[in-house]
Amino acid sequence: MLKTVKNLLFIGLMLASVTSHAVFAQTPKAPDVAAKSYILQDYASGKVIAAVNAGQHLPPASITKLMTAYVVSKELASGNIALEDEVLVSEKAWRMVGSRSFIEVNSKVSVEVLLRGMIIQSGNDAAVALAEHIAGSEETFAQMMNQYAQQLGMFNTNYQNSTGLPSKEHYTTAEDIAILSAAVIRDFPDHYAWYAEKEYTHNNITQHNRNKLLWRDKSVDGLKTGHTEEAGYCLAASAKRDGMRLISVVLGTRSENARAQETQKLFNYGFRFFETHDLYQMGQPIAESKVWKGETDKVSLGLAEPLTITVARGQYEALVATTNIQKPIVAPIQVGQVLGEVNIHLAGELVATKQLVAIEAVEKGSWWRQLLDMLLMLIWG
Repeated sequence: MLKTVKNLLFIGLMLASVTSHAVFAQTPKAPDVAAKSYILQDYASGKVIAAVNAGQHLPPASITKLMTAYVVSKELASGNIALEDEVLVSEKAWRMVGSRSFIEVNSKVSVEVLLRGMIIQSGNDAAVALAEHIAGSEETFAQMMNQYAQQLGMFNTNYQNSTGLPSKEHYTTAEDIAILSAAVIRDFPDHYAWYAEKEYTHNNITQHNRNKLLWRDKSVDGLKTGHTEEAGYCLAASAKRDGMRLISVVLGTRSENARAQETQKLFNYGFRFFETHDLYQMGQPIAESKVWKGETDKVSLGLAEPLTITVARGQYEALVATTNIQKPIVAPIQVGQVLGEVNIHLAGELVATKQLVAIEAVEKGSWWRQLLDMLLMLIWG
């Protein structure tokens, strides 16, 4: 059973508790965004700052290649392929329509060249060549894409190809694209640097990255554009300012300029009116609790993963942390054993919660300690 601890845990430099006379400046509402669907989310905390129709199934066009690149990076990390591997370009890959990396049929091109061409130039031919190299066929590769989508929690996504070319059951959501974007940044930081490159040359042909924000906003460092007649103009983008990273996804805008402008609106809004803070690190002692029948009578509690929170600017000092700790705690205790939870409140509203775990082990005490504590527990309950 969890029992609420009466004392407050103050975050950082003794954050002030919320009082009845606390007054917060109202955060302006998000700007109107001319898109079928969009989401603005903090990368570190996962906080959704603004969203409209973020769960609506829509065609993602070439934003699909974020997942193609993710699967390729996974295969590289597992050692199944290498960047220097030579890929034989099939006729199917060579004949792909739409954006291309201009690879020649029956030529051999390295995985790195294909991957960078797909990321920077959005090459459909490169995407198919990589899919066939890894899985034998694009159809089998699409099954791998869907498996990774499920693992990442992208439960409203279904891929049928590696390129994003129109297909009836090929869809995703702004929300799922934000999940994937965060995974690309988090899991493969070395490869993520390619998303910020403004141009790429292959076969003596130089093409520019279609993400116009790379030229307009120095804080933007990715991710991927997309366009088909069915999908409209789409953009998944990320920007980092003063240590805070945001992810934006806009789907179904009217033009290349529009997808850049609407994304810029969201970034300016998010960075101006919100702030993100690391509250607790993994393994940092947060609380201490009584232990019965142990070789020591105290155990330190912390988190199994960091706790980061995004709040409106000016509200950080009003955050309050309280703990619910299991009673009684009886030895033996293992490192990582869940013993309670920490809750973060703002103006009386719960804004975050995490499990409290033991950050140190406590073995059983001597027979005398166990006997004495058993008697004391009977007396004190």
